[in-house]
Amino acid sequence: MNVLFPFFVISGLVVSAISIPLIYRRIPPNGLYGFRVRKTLENPHIWYEANAYAGRRLFIFGLLVALASVGLYFLNLSLDAYALSVLGVMTAVFAVVLAQCIRYLQRL
Repeated sequence: MNVLFPFFVISGLVVSAISIPLIYRRIPPNGLYGFRVRKTLENPHIWYEANAYAGRRLFIFGLLVALASVGLYFLNLSLDAYALSVLGVMTAVFAVVLAQCIRYLQRL
């Protein structure tokens, strides 16, 4: 079994799991966990709105990473091709998520 397969699947699921408290607005402004930029750290209302939005996107991101990891695994790629393919999916999806979050934050 490809040693990276469980790592990528679990990583995606962990990202989804840690986004749940953000979605439900359970995480107060802090310096470690959440969408931490000056605008969110200075205003608790913006913090909760921005992090709920980002949390929903990160939840989907994690699921997509896990699903891509499973789907690409069954293509029987070499280890290098598998790792680079999953990394490519992660990078592309995260770039979209980050752009959406920044755009949303600018509207707040």
